[in-house]
Amino acid sequence: MATIFVTGGAGFIGSNFIRYWLKRYPDDTAVNYDLLTYAGCEESLTDVAESAGGRYIFEQGDIGDYDRALSLFETHKPDYIVNFAAESHNSRAVLHPEDFFQTNVVGTVQLMKAARDAKVPRFHHISTCEVYGDLDLDTDEVFTEETPYQPKTPYNASKAAADMAVRTFYLTFGLPVTISNCANNYGPYQFPEKVIPRFATLALQNEKLTLYKSSQNKREWLHALDHATAIDLILKKGAIGETYNVGSGLEIDVEGIADRILETLGLDESFKTYVPDRPSHDRRYLLDSSKLRNELGWSPEVDFEEGFRQTIHWYRDHPEWWKPLLERIDIDESNWKK
Repeated sequence: MATIFVTGGAGFIGSNFIRYWLKRYPDDTAVNYDLLTYAGCEESLTDVAESAGGRYIFEQGDIGDYDRALSLFETHKPDYIVNFAAESHNSRAVLHPEDFFQTNVVGTVQLMKAARDAKVPRFHHISTCEVYGDLDLDTDEVFTEETPYQPKTPYNASKAAADMAVRTFYLTFGLPVTISNCANNYGPYQFPEKVIPRFATLALQNEKLTLYKSSQNKREWLHALDHATAIDLILKKGAIGETYNVGSGLEIDVEGIADRILETLGLDESFKTYVPDRPSHDRRYLLDSSKLRNELGWSPEVDFEEGFRQTIHWYRDHPEWWKPLLERIDIDESNWKK
């Protein structure tokens, strides 16, 4: 029996991780610590709260609140902390960069201070492939764990700074940390500002999909449940102080994502329209995840085409979840100075 403390558990990947963990470990308890900002949706785990009973605990709060975090660590005595909490939308970061550095860097530092002082046995930090910068569309190069950081957006830079802070808490204070840098995730319960749910929900409302003009930009796609199994292995078998890339190896450009959504929903290309790129729009990310595969025995299990189809059908079948969230999207991508 163990207690896992998940920050940002009301977000997309965090909620899928909690769902996975409680199903995989029926004797464990999960504490969901989330501030419930615009992208936090406690309803994503309503069914889990009802079925898991006392094994699921929700605590509202900010990772940047040292006193609150320390108090909760002393109360719940977690065996693991998994830090998903972050501002993560690149478009929003262009307009409000200060929010990203406050949460992703300062917040992570305060959370680690509390974990250190409470002597939590394991702290795992969730990062992104975007800290490495971007790649040419036609290169054979991939990002390894040794690739130098070259962030190009405020979001990328805030996550890169957080990674460096996590490493220093291991080297300076002995906090038992691990880091994972993951590819773009997809799956149910993703806030509809990100590309797949954004396109899906637009199409389901018979509205046009707004693609950036650089629609050939590529992303590597990983199902949220495959991400969860990777984190599980890192917590159980990963070496303290190490970083692990988590990627599927499967790349699809934004145009291809839009086309698949239209095909899945029985719509034609007239539903696509194009808008100017946002500033510093990264071209391509691709991770070398051989360290995770070879050392810990991980491999993705969700077939992309099937997982993608199921994801689009989930949005089709759950408008009661995503329609209320549309009112929270306040980014005007036609004017990057607002």
